[in-house]
Amino acid sequence: MDCEKLREFLNTNDLFCRYCGIRLTRVAPGEADAELEITSDMLNSRNVVQGGAIMTLADFAFAGAANAMGRTTVSTGVVTNFIRPGSGKKLTAHAKKIHHGKNTCLYQVDVVNDEGKLVASVNVSGFTVADSPVI
Repeated sequence: MDCEKLREFLNTNDLFCRYCGIRLTRVAPGEADAELEITSDMLNSRNVVQGGAIMTLADFAFAGAANAMGRTTVSTGVVTNFIRPGSGKKLTAHAKKIHHGKNTCLYQVDVVNDEGKLVASVNVSGFTVADSPVI
């Protein structure tokens, strides 16, 4: 698997993440990092990053990590525990494989703020939909 090509492909072709300004910065088999530059249109009524933006960031990091395993994999469930408000200039998601079997997988994604403090702890489950790579 050419992880750099996968990173470029996902950054270009995931139109929603591109629209939101979410980008994969690192992709490796079973691991990935994604970043979200915080802008005012991502804030909720309490002036912190909206929870859906945080979950999208975590899901995109999962996509990079899981698909770098070499087979097309999609998320099937997300459990998010918010630890503290998303604030600052940038949020970063670090995805790491817990299990990646023949058909199912589980990844842990930690979302941190620009001070390195944990904002959310996210478990993403996935399913392999094709034995071939996403690209």
